[in-house]
Amino acid sequence: MALIATRMALLATKKKIQLATKGHKLLKEKRDALIGEFFAIVDELKTLRKQVDEAVAEAFKALILAQALNGAAEVRRAAETVPSITEVTVSTRAVMGVRVPVFSLPTQTGAGYSLISSSLELDEAARRFQSLLSSLVKVAELEATMARLAEEIKKTKRKVNALEQILLPRLNDDKTYITMRLEEMERENFGRLKVIKGKLSK
Repeated sequence: MALIATRMALLATKKKIQLATKGHKLLKEKRDALIGEFFAIVDELKTLRKQVDEAVAEAFKALILAQALNGAAEVRRAAETVPSITEVTVSTRAVMGVRVPVFSLPTQTGAGYSLISSSLELDEAARRFQSLLSSLVKVAELEATMARLAEEIKKTKRKVNALEQILLPRLNDDKTYITMRLEEMERENFGRLKVIKGKLSK
């Protein structure tokens, strides 16, 4: 659609530029904050994965010791009595205005086997694997959070780029065109007024 060079059109274009500039600034701030949060979670996940690797090694050491002292059959029988976890509860929380998942395990009401007849080594192995499971769920939560934040960062970057490369340049071009056209029209009107004034003075 052709631009109509009027004072109203110029004011409207300036207002659009002002709003787009403000929106661009806010989106850049959001993008930068999201990127900062993303890398903070990367660091947290890196630390947690290292801890999980160590916890896996310790849990299997405890399991081997329990098998050595109690026998593999006894450890297997105890393991079969522990209730299996079939679901993880999923809720959400907001990070920089983005909804991210929160995973939680159901509350376990007991070991499942008799603590009176079990050995300390077996209890320790069970405790370590239970703790390991909680850590693995936290790893999954952080990975899902990273994926959601990465998606939001990508969307925000696209909006920032669209404003920078398309909308703001177009609006500034419109402003320049309208300003130049108005100045040209003023010169033409001034020229016409001079001619009329000259004719009237004769």
